[in-house]
Amino acid sequence: MRIALAQLELSASVEENLDAVKATIARAAQGNADLVVFPEATMKAFNSGRLDVVAESSSDRFVAEVSQAAHDAGISVVVGMFRPADQVERDGKTMHRVFNSLLLAWRDEDGPGVEFYDKLHLFDAFGFRESDTVAPGNAHVVCDVPLADGSSVALGLATCFDIRFPEQFIQLANLGAEVIALPASWNDGPGKVLQWQTLVSARALDSTCVIAAVDAARPGGAKAAGKDEGPTGAGYSMLVNADGGVIASAGCGPQLLVADVDIAEVERIRRSIPVLEIRDQG
Repeated sequence: MRIALAQLELSASVEENLDAVKATIARAAQGNADLVVFPEATMKAFNSGRLDVVAESSSDRFVAEVSQAAHDAGISVVVGMFRPADQVERDGKTMHRVFNSLLLAWRDEDGPGVEFYDKLHLFDAFGFRESDTVAPGNAHVVCDVPLADGSSVALGLATCFDIRFPEQFIQLANLGAEVIALPASWNDGPGKVLQWQTLVSARALDSTCVIAAVDAARPGGAKAAGKDEGPTGAGYSMLVNADGGVIASAGCGPQLLVADVDIAEVERIRRSIPVLEIRDQG
C-alpha cells in the first residue's frame, strides 16, 4: 500500500485550501498512492475566523468537489473539514457549534464513496476550549477502502487530540482497522513536537496498526517553530509501522511525503506482539 502524507500550510480561505487539496490529490495519484491524508481543519485553518459560517455555507460543496476529485483520480482521501452540529449557550452567548469532521472519500463503481468521522475528544486543554464551538462525535469509524491491486484495507479514523486516548485506537483495531489515518492541527510550543512524535509511535504500539499521522505545516516555517502558539500546526507528519517504527517523517514546512507500507506486516506484528489478544483475555 502506498500512502501520501499531505502536510499543507492552511489558510483562512476555503477556496484556497480546496484548490490545494484538489491539486495535491492529483499529485498523489500521479505518484501511484492508494491513500492521501490531509491535516485536520484543512477546510479552514483554526484561529482564522468563525467555523460555523463556513460549515453552513461551504460544507456541501467541499464534500462534493473533494469526493469527485478522489473518484476521478482513483485514490482514497482523508481530509479535515467542518459540518454544522448544534446550538448551545456559553456565558450568555448562543453558539452555533460545528463538528470537527474527517471526510473519507474513495472511488466506487457507482460514484464517489463517502464517510464521515466526527472528532470524539475535543481540545479542552492548554488554555483552549474547543467544546465551546465544536460538538463531540459519538462513533468510531472503520471503513474498507480499495487498493490499486484490487484488494482493500480496513482504515480507521481519528483526529489530533484523540491521540492522547489510547483506548480509541485499541477500539479501532478491535473493529478491524489495519491502518489509522490521524489528521492533526497540532498546538506548537516547547516540547510539543516531541510529544506528538512519542504519542504517534505509542498509539501504533497500542493498536498494532499503521498510523498515517498528518499535521498541518508550521505557519512561519522554521523561524517560528517551537514557539507557543495556537493549534495551527507544527508539522512533522509521520508514517509509523504497527511495531512503532518510523517509516517516513517530514520536517516543519509544507511537504507531500509518499511511502510504501506492507500491510501483510500488520498481521505478522500482531502475531509477534499480540497485545490486542492478551488484552481481551484480561
